[in-house]
Amino acid sequence: MKFHRKGIAFAVAMASLTCSFSAHADWARSTDPLVVQPNPENSTVQAQNPPSFFWSRYPSGPATYDIEITPAGGTPLKATVDRNWYLPSKALALGNYSWRVRPSGSGDWSAARTFAITSKSTVFEVPDNATLRARIQAKARPRSLPPSFTAYSTWNTAKKNDLEPYLSRLSNEIKAQATTLPDLSDARWPVAILTPLTAAMASQQTDVRTRINEATRQLEAATLLWRARKDPVFLNEALKRGDQLAALNPAGPTSYASQDQATRQIALSLIKAVDFLAGDLDAGRKARWLENVRIRSEEIYGNLAGDNGRLDQFPFDSHGNTAMVFMALISTLALGDIPDAQRWFDFSFRAYVNNPSPWSGPEGGYANGTAYGEYAAGYMVALWDPMVQVTGVNMYLKPWTQGFLDFATQFIPPGAKAHAFGDASETKPDPRVFRAFANRMPTPRAAWYIANLGGGLEDALSVLEAPYPMPVTAAAAAKTPPSNSAYYPSIGWVAMHSDIGNTARTSLYFKSSPYGSFNHSHGDQNGLLLTVAGQPLLVKAGWYDWYGSPLWNDWYHQTRSQNAITFDGGKGQLVDGYREQLQRNARITGFSAQSGYDYAEGDATPSYGGQLTMAKRQIWYLRKQDAMLVRDRLAAVVAHTYEFNLHAPVAMNVESPSSVQIAINGQSVCLRDLNGNAPFAKWSGPAPKAGVVEDHGAFYLKNDGKSTAEFLVLVDVGCRRPAVKVAGAGSARTVTVGSQTVNLN
Repeated sequence: MKFHRKGIAFAVAMASLTCSFSAHADWARSTDPLVVQPNPENSTVQAQNPPSFFWSRYPSGPATYDIEITPAGGTPLKATVDRNWYLPSKALALGNYSWRVRPSGSGDWSAARTFAITSKSTVFEVPDNATLRARIQAKARPRSLPPSFTAYSTWNTAKKNDLEPYLSRLSNEIKAQATTLPDLSDARWPVAILTPLTAAMASQQTDVRTRINEATRQLEAATLLWRARKDPVFLNEALKRGDQLAALNPAGPTSYASQDQATRQIALSLIKAVDFLAGDLDAGRKARWLENVRIRSEEIYGNLAGDNGRLDQFPFDSHGNTAMVFMALISTLALGDIPDAQRWFDFSFRAYVNNPSPWSGPEGGYANGTAYGEYAAGYMVALWDPMVQVTGVNMYLKPWTQGFLDFATQFIPPGAKAHAFGDASETKPDPRVFRAFANRMPTPRAAWYIANLGGGLEDALSVLEAPYPMPVTAAAAAKTPPSNSAYYPSIGWVAMHSDIGNTARTSLYFKSSPYGSFNHSHGDQNGLLLTVAGQPLLVKAGWYDWYGSPLWNDWYHQTRSQNAITFDGGKGQLVDGYREQLQRNARITGFSAQSGYDYAEGDATPSYGGQLTMAKRQIWYLRKQDAMLVRDRLAAVVAHTYEFNLHAPVAMNVESPSSVQIAINGQSVCLRDLNGNAPFAKWSGPAPKAGVVEDHGAFYLKNDGKSTAEFLVLVDVGCRRPAVKVAGAGSARTVTVGSQTVNLN
């Protein structure tokens, strides 16, 4: 389970610390939802030691801040920083602390916040910039490969048995691609990228990304194979692809403004190639490649460094955060070759390590959904592997990283056939991605995930660039299964499994998120997903063609395409605007995991933007019955007909006015209206993606607007049809399902 624990003794100690500071307006917490929120928060036990500190900027924009970190009964630790975050370079002693911050030299301290460092806090130290730079430049090139990477001629029998299949596969791929990949030039992409984005522009951006990814992979793989095999075929191919990439105009269709994913990938692949080919590049070619890297990286830096580091204050930018880790790695590899790299490095590296993702709190998770979490994991593996080798800072050991992997374990468990929530959630997970991620984590939980995940061989290029043997092998004998339920408070997600270690499991996912419908999230607050034995039964409707498309805006992003509540013919949560998407949010207001049942409740009232005065959902997963009881309480100042929406990957069978069955591939679920006043009916939605079946329906409940409306629905996995009894009234109501009784309160 994922939640913060608070002890009474700890709370008392923290209260005594807080009382020593005067109360006043807390400028470190902004009312703007787009602005970074202070961390650590009050009375939290820190997973990481030392913690990451950040706060909202002071209104006048001071040049520097003074921060004080005070141990209970001790002397403050003081620092002055020029940005609105701080990461101490050394771990703190165990104990209770408070912290506060002010514009340097002023008397306007922020409110004091309290936290604790305990024996459960994991030490994760990051040296200061000067120490890191000295460490990096002392490394011989290639800096980005582990010591275990040696020429093939030096491999022993065990290493050959383990790695030769990957080496052969990559060699065959690169030789085949040498004759099939197109030669690249700017003339291939003539469409100017403007706002708003059209289908033609989106298509060109996709082609740019695809072709650049192909060419940069070819370059990187060819350089790696040259180091391993010393076959001139690979060196010649690397030089050809590097020259083509370096010839692309940094201000053209692959620029940061036109296709940011392309420009960052080109800069990274060229600097990695310079690192891999140390001693093999002539001076003229090396200079041309480095100049292209410099121009592209300076543009990325200029974008990120604007407003004294725009992401420091406004972190919710998917592309910007990915660009930050690219900047961190490019700069580490360019130190000593490009003078500007020191400025890039000092700006980006520790800032990224301090807060690698805005899409969850310190416990891990990924608010944008597991599909985008998978994309992020792929980037992390590709960028963290060389980062570990170059800097000695191992991001796989950061406590947030373990939480991120635990999140994947819960929401993409072994055998999962669909992602969960957000953009691309209807797609099938690629188990190779998180398998690769877990391979690099020396933890028992990572070892369990790998042992159960399956999914075939990892990508050959990433295996050959990774340490040998993989770090997870150190924990392989101590596999530890995860809990059957989990709660991620910062993103508002809950997972409930019958038995996570069994691929025949029932898995129910519930979301009520503080992130609302922002970015790649949807209007799915208090939404449900249900999978049994890997077969999705209650699904997300629609498909992801491209971000912001008419289909995305009018259907895919909307509440009506989710297993959530709408009213009056599909009116749902308000998902327009920008900042408003974070304000129209939700939260998990209760969670409990017991031996016989799990419980969660969510309040999605704000997500309806004032249309409703109450929108709360409670869920009891009765593990012994393999059934869920779902209760919605809804209210408004006017009359509505409320809709408890359901979406299935097969035609639903309406058994009676109060019961519907979903059955496919040997798995089934039956849903019953237990109050007997919300008849079920199907409705039609937009055409699904070709080759996909979707069916839609809802339980309908009329309400006069003068009282609270209530849905009470039994979700009966396997259609076992247990005996159900609803008894009592008011706060004494109970529901008995088979042998288990639930108190409705």
